[in-house]
Amino acid sequence: MPQIWMTYDELATLCDCSSSEARLRAIHLSLDRKKSRDGATRVKLDLALTAKFLSSVREADIDLDGAIEALQATHRQMAELLTPNDFGGRRGVA
Repeated sequence: MPQIWMTYDELATLCDCSSSEARLRAIHLSLDRKKSRDGATRVKLDLALTAKFLSSVREADIDLDGAIEALQATHRQMAELLTPNDFGGRRGVA
């Protein structure tokens, strides 16, 4: 199972509560907590919260296939710009 760490604000969004309620919930559930380099405290989700998070991601209306196709199209366009045109080895010929 993946480790998912969230700030109290992110946990509050997941649990549909306030940030302070999310902090109390994390303490009550004895979730691992750590201070990140950015100064925010993050909590590691337990199995039930991880399942809830993954379920919310699956339910999100994200067109992943469309995003992948758009990225591939952009990659092809960029690759075409980097590929030299068909000069036929005639550089400098007028």
